[in-house]
Amino acid sequence: MSSLAPAVATKQAALFELLREAGRLVVAYSGGVDSSYLAWAAHHVLGAECLAVTAVSPSYPESHRVLAEKIVADFGIPHLFVETQEMRSADYRRNAPDRCYHCKSELFERLDRLLEQLDFDAVAYGINADDERDFRPGHRAAAEHRVLSPLLDVELSKSEVRTLAREAGLPCWNLPASACLASRLPYGTEVTLDRLGQVEVGEERLRALGYRQLRLRHHGDTARIEIDPSELAEGLSAERMRAITDAIKPLGFRWVCLDLEGYRMGSLNQVSPDLRTSEAPTEEG
Repeated sequence: MSSLAPAVATKQAALFELLREAGRLVVAYSGGVDSSYLAWAAHHVLGAECLAVTAVSPSYPESHRVLAEKIVADFGIPHLFVETQEMRSADYRRNAPDRCYHCKSELFERLDRLLEQLDFDAVAYGINADDERDFRPGHRAAAEHRVLSPLLDVELSKSEVRTLAREAGLPCWNLPASACLASRLPYGTEVTLDRLGQVEVGEERLRALGYRQLRLRHHGDTARIEIDPSELAEGLSAERMRAITDAIKPLGFRWVCLDLEGYRMGSLNQVSPDLRTSEAPTEEG
C-alpha cells in the first residue's frame, strides 16, 4: 500500500497522465534523482515506448555514468548513451553566465536528431518546480527545442520528487544535489579538459575521505573546498586539514583552502548581482 500523502499521489497521477499523452518519449537522463524518477515514471507508463538517454561529456563525472547505467539496468529501462560536443563551442568554453544554455542546446540538438532517427514523438527532461526559483539558462534552450518538462508541469517540488523516487525504490532518492563539473569554475574562467579533470578527481578524493555534500571550486592555482556545514567541524581538525591538502594539492593546485561558510549552492554566482544565488541544484543544471 502506498504511503504517499494525497497531494503527492495526486501530482503523480497527473504526471502519469501527461506521460501517457506524450507518445513515444525520449527522457534526458543523468542518473540524478529528478531524471531518474522521470525515466522510471515514463517507463512505468509507456514501457518500451520510453527511452532514457544519457549524455557522455567531459563535464559529466564517471561516477554519475556508472550510477545511471546501474539504475536503468536494475529497473529494465531502455537506455542509450550519446556523446555531446559542447567542448567544441567557444561560447560554452568561454564560461559566461549563460554557459548552461549552450550546453543544453547541444544536448537537445543531439536528442532532436535521435528523435528523428528512432521515430519518437518528444523529448522530456527533469526540471522540477523548485528549479524555477534558480538561474536556469538551460531552461531557455529547452523551450526553444520544445522539450517537455512534466515534473514542472504538475508542480512537483524537489522534496516531492525525492519522496516519489524513494517510493519507487530508486537508490538515488537521497543523493546530494549535483551539477555539472563546469559549475565549479568561476564565470569567465575558460572550461578546459584539464580543469574539469582536476575537479572530478579532487571531488572523488574528498568523497573517499568520507565527505558527502561538497564542492571543489576551481580558482586557478587555488582549490576552494566547500563542505556541508554539518560535516565542517570535523574538516577543521588539523588531521583532516592535512588529509584534504594531501589529497588535493598534487592535482596541480598551489593552495588548498577550506571555505568557512561551508557548502552552499551557487557560491560562484555571488560575484554577479544579476544572478539569483543558486547554482542548478540538480544533475540537469
